[in-house]
Amino acid sequence: MIPGWPAALSVAGSDSWGGAGIEADLRTFAEFGVWGAVAVTAVTAQNHKGVLASTVMPADLVVEQIAAVADALSVGALKTGMLGDAAVIEAVAAAYGELHLGPLVVDPVQAASHGGSLLEADALPRLVSNLLPVAALVTPNIPEAEAILGVEISGRDDMALAAREIALLGPAAVLIKGGHLAGDVSPDLLWAEGKAIWLEGPKLKVRHSHGTGCTLSAAITAGLARGGDLVEACREAKAYVSKCLGALTSG
Repeated sequence: MIPGWPAALSVAGSDSWGGAGIEADLRTFAEFGVWGAVAVTAVTAQNHKGVLASTVMPADLVVEQIAAVADALSVGALKTGMLGDAAVIEAVAAAYGELHLGPLVVDPVQAASHGGSLLEADALPRLVSNLLPVAALVTPNIPEAEAILGVEISGRDDMALAAREIALLGPAAVLIKGGHLAGDVSPDLLWAEGKAIWLEGPKLKVRHSHGTGCTLSAAITAGLARGGDLVEACREAKAYVSKCLGALTSG
């Protein structure tokens, strides 16, 4: 039974441990009052220690899933996570261009938090050329931003430069997550409409932070699916992830 909620679509891999991927996305969508639909791009055997095995779905099956959702739901926003290989990236980009799926949030997932590749090495250039130009927002962490640009990011100034450079690749906005920086804070930088907006927050030390990137991008997608403003959606998502991590530290 589908409630009268706005809908969002996650095109991502399945995490057998349940901490990341479509499992994290669906939980997050529900927390924001958004109906979650999925197109599974890969099945993984993983947990908080790393990825043990994975199988990427055939590209045509991924497209059929997206089309089935679009045929039955009015999708308010779409996010991508693990895409696996170049064929899936190209197929997803083509499907997005043909169907009415709302703003696109690209989480350029390349590896799991605790080890294991989630994107074939030759597929990153396809993600940059096929998905970034049509994205409303791309949400790389620092290692992902470094891989996209081929540069080193060691501080806030580097984050600002990188955000501007990634914006030149086509996305309407860029959110670089600063959790990998040294120190006691976790600053994220949103570059939108030619301006830098810093989203500040403490760096919370928890035993298992697996899936925080998926949760953040899903929360932003949910905000956009509800018709929200991009900047406010990013602020709400940052606060939501901090609340979730805070609950883990207090528990």
